[in-house]
Amino acid sequence: MTTTMPRSPYGIVSYATYLPRHRVMRDELGTALGVRAGRGARVAASFDEDSTTMGVEAARRLRPAPPAPASLYFATTSPAYLDKTNACALHAALGLPGDTFAADLAGSARSGIAALRAAGLDGGLAVLSDVRTGRPGSADERDGGDGAAAFLFGAADAAVAEILAHTSATAEFLDRWRTPGSPSGEQWEERFGLERYLPLIEDTAQRALKAAGTGQPDHVLLVSPNAAVRKRAPKVYPARLSASGSPLGYSGAADAGLALADVLDRAGADETILLLSAADGCDALLLRTTDRLPSARQHDSLARQLAEGRPVPYPTYLTWRGWLEREPPRRPEPDRPAGPPSARGEGWKFGFTGSRCESCGFVHLPPARVCKDCGAVDAMAAVPLAGTTGTVATYTVDRLAHSPSPPLIDAVVDFDGGGRCTLEIADTAAGELDAGVRVEPVFRRLHTAGGVHNYFWKARTTAGSKGSAAADTSEREGTA
Repeated sequence: MTTTMPRSPYGIVSYATYLPRHRVMRDELGTALGVRAGRGARVAASFDEDSTTMGVEAARRLRPAPPAPASLYFATTSPAYLDKTNACALHAALGLPGDTFAADLAGSARSGIAALRAAGLDGGLAVLSDVRTGRPGSADERDGGDGAAAFLFGAADAAVAEILAHTSATAEFLDRWRTPGSPSGEQWEERFGLERYLPLIEDTAQRALKAAGTGQPDHVLLVSPNAAVRKRAPKVYPARLSASGSPLGYSGAADAGLALADVLDRAGADETILLLSAADGCDALLLRTTDRLPSARQHDSLARQLAEGRPVPYPTYLTWRGWLEREPPRRPEPDRPAGPPSARGEGWKFGFTGSRCESCGFVHLPPARVCKDCGAVDAMAAVPLAGTTGTVATYTVDRLAHSPSPPLIDAVVDFDGGGRCTLEIADTAAGELDAGVRVEPVFRRLHTAGGVHNYFWKARTTAGSKGSAAADTSEREGTA
């Protein structure tokens, strides 16, 4: 079955990507398992990150911030929950109004294109995020990557890229699959999938160009869960293919979004981009950039994020993904978060919103009804702090607390403009922290207990922030 969609009145008005800081070095992976793993590094989500938290971080980077989009579509092949809508957590963390429709498009690689298509039809927000997990030493582990991309659609006259055409072809054949509950996927012989995909790619590409009345695109991108398609397609279409897959490796439902964002980081005005996604058929999305793009690119390019990062030992990575079970701390495991208090504290827990006393200006974290400074009652204004930065006042390193990646570091943070609270530190080693270090809030998962994820905010050192940890950190370390 094939379809061709009419030209959309909406276009991409803002886009952003998020890549985790951690990197698994492929040479270490190869040495540990005695396999060929290639060069470079694999982008790896931390133990406290999942598709939901990465999706939040990508959407938070949109500039300007979303002015209450009509809808929010969240695409992933690694949902944190089934039955429950994961997009609701993004909705709450982004502070979107209650009448914004939020839904998941989850379970298949094609859901990424589905989210872009849906948001492009009604001027919504598409968030594509995935954590790719494969068996130790597998191609999925070695060549995969974790990341997220967000695209805000709006009026075409304000777009950085307008949609010219969208065509699709659907076909049923067994290529890649994963049964519910399985930590890794399976695949048929790659050549079989390649033979089925190539004619579908050619068909959807030609129909998209014909529908838009354009000639050879300036950029042609191809993403697919089938590795043979990514490898062989450049040889089949050598004169037309600009890139095969996203720069960080196959990233599931986020792959199409990350590949598109990478081109938007580099493309000039009035250039055409043909995005082809071969997954359970093929989808073609044809766009044309506008003169707004050069001045409205995302602040931190995908290439720059990919070049940064910190190595994580391969055994630690295996522990994070559940492939290596290690001795837990001799402390009780945390209790399951309860639904009622989480719902009552939604603004604080998900939106990181405090309160400011309108009488004296004192900022309360968490929010309070009675001012701790002047005693005023119910004279508070909401203060969102997710987009602010702060300074570490003091910190402690707890080597006995229950954590998938000990030690646990807690810091007292003074936020710019007022407010002080204690937050767990993310993506930072104990030796890199000190009083005076600048930090920013990040949405993370504190723990999972009883099948319930406890989402909240942590603090992460900002780019270029360095702590003089060598200055006698032993005096600051202790146990909670």
